[in-house]
Amino acid sequence: MNELKEKIIGRLGEALTLLENCPEFVPLVPEVRTNIAFALPDALSPADVAAVDGRITVVRGKPRACGEVEFGASDHLARLLIQLRPFAPEIRAAINFRWNEKILAVVQRWAQSRGAKIGVIDRSREPEQLIGKERGSMPWKVQELIASAGGEVPEIFYETRGWGKEPLFVLVGADPVTVAKNVIDIARSYARHYND
Repeated sequence: MNELKEKIIGRLGEALTLLENCPEFVPLVPEVRTNIAFALPDALSPADVAAVDGRITVVRGKPRACGEVEFGASDHLARLLIQLRPFAPEIRAAINFRWNEKILAVVQRWAQSRGAKIGVIDRSREPEQLIGKERGSMPWKVQELIASAGGEVPEIFYETRGWGKEPLFVLVGADPVTVAKNVIDIARSYARHYND
């Protein structure tokens, strides 16, 4: 493995450690589980993106990685990062987490405090020919997202419920440690407001 790939694995490992040491993140782990991904600067395929093999789940009340941090371990977040690159090449890291009305309220406050926009991918607007088609909708989703945020890639956004799809938040950034710290900030704010 080359030096850059080793650095990416190491940095993603640091982000994962932060998440695993944050019990407040547990209510934000969705049914499909969470993943955190970090792409090479010139990533062209999911093989160029590191993530957690098997994703992050909940074990004994704490977030826990199911497997190792390795390249090629994510499909969805990897393809999202690759599709975002032409619009925002600095964005190389992403994490997904649960969406519900309570979490949305916390995210809205968090975004407002940073002067950040929240983007939306409205699955009800998805072209019929893409519905239910595996791996076909990512270019459409990125266009929809950028249009919802006034022509830019927002730091945080969510996807509404779609055909066989759980609604989810995604938070993006240049670095996975920053992304992890931001999502932990949201999780702790959620814990202060709600006791699930």
